[in-house]
Amino acid sequence: MRPRIRGGRTTVLAALLSLALAAPIAAAQAQDAPRPGPAADAARIAEVPRQYEVTGPATRTERTALVATGVSIDEVHARAVVITATRAQATAVRQLGHKVRQLPAPPTAAPSPHKPRAKDFPAGYTKYHTYDEATKEIDALVARHPDILSKQVIGTSHEGRNLLALKLSKNVTKDEQEPEVLFTAHQHAREHLTVEMSLYLLNEFTSKYGSDSRVTKMLDSREIWIIPDLNPDGGEYDIASGGFRSWRKNRQPNAGTSEVGTDLNRNWDFKWGCCDGSSTDPGDETYRGASAASAPEVQVVSKFVHGRNVGGKQQITAAIDFHTYSELVLWPFGFTNDDTGDGMTKDEHDTFATLGKNMAATNGYTPEQSSDLYITDGAIDDWLWGDQKVFAFTFEMYPSSFGSGGFYPKDSVIPKETARNREAVLQMLETADCVYRVIGKEGQYCKGR
Repeated sequence: MRPRIRGGRTTVLAALLSLALAAPIAAAQAQDAPRPGPAADAARIAEVPRQYEVTGPATRTERTALVATGVSIDEVHARAVVITATRAQATAVRQLGHKVRQLPAPPTAAPSPHKPRAKDFPAGYTKYHTYDEATKEIDALVARHPDILSKQVIGTSHEGRNLLALKLSKNVTKDEQEPEVLFTAHQHAREHLTVEMSLYLLNEFTSKYGSDSRVTKMLDSREIWIIPDLNPDGGEYDIASGGFRSWRKNRQPNAGTSEVGTDLNRNWDFKWGCCDGSSTDPGDETYRGASAASAPEVQVVSKFVHGRNVGGKQQITAAIDFHTYSELVLWPFGFTNDDTGDGMTKDEHDTFATLGKNMAATNGYTPEQSSDLYITDGAIDDWLWGDQKVFAFTFEMYPSSFGSGGFYPKDSVIPKETARNREAVLQMLETADCVYRVIGKEGQYCKGR
C-alpha cells in the first residue's frame, strides 16, 4: 500500500524534505545499532503486526521519527497517522510522546464448535480466491477460451508455487507485432482484492470478446499480459490460520536472522536502496532484501519483462500494478521529489500525469506522482520505466481508509470495486500504441510505429 497524505501540498513537500534530510541520519544510526539476537527475532516473528492510530505527529520531524522506529505508515492525516507495527515498535512510538491507540484486529475465524477452515478466508470473505481456487478458475477460462487466452508458467515462488502469465489476444498462439500491456497484482500478501482485480479482467475480456466493440478491438490489436499473483506464498500464509495475519512480504528466509520475508515492492533493480525509501532491517515491513532483485518472485517477473524486449525494442508499452488501499493512481518516480528526475523528460512526465489524471477521472481515485506521498525506492513502476521505458502506473484500490475496511474489505465489495477500474484499463489499452497521444505529440514520438 502507498498511504495517502491528507493536507496541503506545502505541508506534504515540507515533510518530504525533512524525511530526505533526516533519513540518512536515521539509517546510519540503525546500521550502527546492534542487531537483536535469534531469541528476540523469534519473539517478534511470533507476533502478528497490528495497526495503530497515532495522534500527535503534525510535523515532518515527528513523522520522520516514526519512520525511524521501523513501522510502516499506512495513512497520514493532519495530526494523526495510522501505522502497522509490532508491540515493541508501538512502545517506541509512545516513548516519542505520542498517543497510540490500537485499532481493531484483522478478522479471524468465527467461533465455532467445529475446527476452523484453515488455509481459507474467514466468514464474510469466502468469495475471495485462495491460490488454488484462482488457479482452477484460470484453468477453466483457458479451457473455455483457448483461441484468445493462454497460460504460461514463468517461474516459481520461494515455496514452489507456479507464477503465471496469462496472455489475451485474437491470435493468442502467435507473437505478433502489436503493442503489449502488462497488468500485475498481489505483490503485498494482505492485498487480496488485487487478485480479484486480475480475475475480473480475465473474465471481462474473455466473456465480452465478440460482443463488446471496445474489448473486441483491443484483443484484435493488442497483446495483453496478466500476472495475477506475484506473491502466492505470502497470500496463503496470510490466511493459513483461518483468519488474517496482516502479512505483507514474501516468505523467503533472511540469512543470519530468524526473520522472514522481503517487501517485493522495494526489491526491484532500479534505484534499489538509493534514497532512504526502504528498510535494511529484515524484520521491518519495508525490508528491501539482501540485494536488488534478490526475491525469487521479482527475478521471475523481471526475466519475463526482459523477455518481451525483442530485437532491442520492448514490446510492453504500458502497465498497471494493482495494490490496496487508498484509492490512488500513481506514476513514477518514487525515489525523487523531482517531477522528472534521472531518466525522465518533461514530455514523458507530462504523458504520465495526463494519462494518470484521465484514468483517475473514470474511477474517482486521486492521481499523483508517487513521491508526492513519500519517498520509495525499488518499486516496480520506477523499475518498469527506469529500466525498460514502460509507462507504468500503480493503482491503490478500494477502500480509502482503515475505517472502510483497510486491507480487508468484505467480499461483498468485489464486483463493484473491480468493475470500477474497467474504463481506466480500457483507456490504457487504447493509448498503448502511442501513449504520447494523450499530450498531442504522437507525430513527434510515434511516427512510423
